[in-house]
Amino acid sequence: MAEIQNYTMNFGPQHPAAHGVLRLVLELDGEIIERADPHIGLLHRATEKLAEHKTYIQSVPYMDRLDYVSMMANEHAYVMAIEKLCGVSPPLRARYIRVMFDEITRILNHLLWIGAHALDVGAMSMFLYAFREREDLMDCYEAVSGARLHAAYYRPGGVYRDLPEEMPQYKPSKFKSEKDVRALNEARQGTLLDFIEDFARRFPARVDEYETLLTDNRIWKQRTVGIGVVAPERAIALGFTGPMLRGSGVEWDLRKKQPYEVYDKMQFAIPVGANGDCYDRYLVRMAEMRQANEIIKQCAKWLRENPGEVITESHKLAPPSRESMKNNMEELIHHFKLFTEGMHVPAGEAYCAVEHPKGEFGIYLVSDGANKPYRLKIRAPGFAHLAAMDEMARGHMIADAVAIIGTMDIVFGEIDR
Repeated sequence: MAEIQNYTMNFGPQHPAAHGVLRLVLELDGEIIERADPHIGLLHRATEKLAEHKTYIQSVPYMDRLDYVSMMANEHAYVMAIEKLCGVSPPLRARYIRVMFDEITRILNHLLWIGAHALDVGAMSMFLYAFREREDLMDCYEAVSGARLHAAYYRPGGVYRDLPEEMPQYKPSKFKSEKDVRALNEARQGTLLDFIEDFARRFPARVDEYETLLTDNRIWKQRTVGIGVVAPERAIALGFTGPMLRGSGVEWDLRKKQPYEVYDKMQFAIPVGANGDCYDRYLVRMAEMRQANEIIKQCAKWLRENPGEVITESHKLAPPSRESMKNNMEELIHHFKLFTEGMHVPAGEAYCAVEHPKGEFGIYLVSDGANKPYRLKIRAPGFAHLAAMDEMARGHMIADAVAIIGTMDIVFGEIDR
């Protein structure tokens, strides 16, 4: 009888569960993983180096392209680092808008995560359900910034513009009849805030639908319970943050522990797991969507009652209005200087982090007083999580590696930055 030997195989990058750009070298004993070696480099964004050759404002759209599922959350850390160096605080209304869109982004991220994670382990319907709600939130992105993905909406000193008074609407076509369009546009007759409040009202019932499909599904539990277990002490030692850390039972959330913007005014809970396995991390993220929805409601209520400025009046950081620019020579010069030369940020260094949907996303910014960063270093949450792949996968089977990749919620744009 032939002797069975260990062998090495490539998992990805073309494997559907490797999401296109993860190459995993697995050392196997039969179907049991002895060692998992993740290789990165197939999606190198070079953002940190590119930022040194761009003005501060030109680098805002690069942030969207890091974790391209959590666009505005990436921008948030970057503009906060600039504001910290400049000693500028955005208007209160802008801070509420940022918090609201951070939470919209959290839901967007978790919807894609649950759709892709479930699809990876064989549950097809979840993907279709999750994308139904993502469409509505993508429309909010589009209404406020003109783009569905890469928004470039947050700016140093506030946000690009105030919330619009109308929503994009569907039009009849050969694919959608007048009757269908009327139903689709029903919630779009008012302002963006009306639409967001309508979404927040119906979203908890949608999360109930997702949970009906998965939470007590015996196949889902067989694939996730007891898989990729990480003890709380190991999770901290490995540099886990976000749902990966909270899934192991560590109650750490920057929004509560180191509040920024207006999170200290918000009422919400921090969901934590007990067992540190894939199933607990799933439950944490599902609960996070519900909490994010509550924060969105609180922000929308405040924004409705409190109009005001949404960007700083300092024209060294933010452009003057179009009207004043066309009537005033000094404002025209400010506008011209800002968009040609860019803002000059005082010399110094700053680190700012946000509770990104995937964990702690931090920007370490060094300025030498010029109009471009001297150095930009990104602390991406997914990088630390992927580094733990070997430890989490050992002793499991090849099929479990797919569930572990899914539970990490990795996006390579930020890992391979």
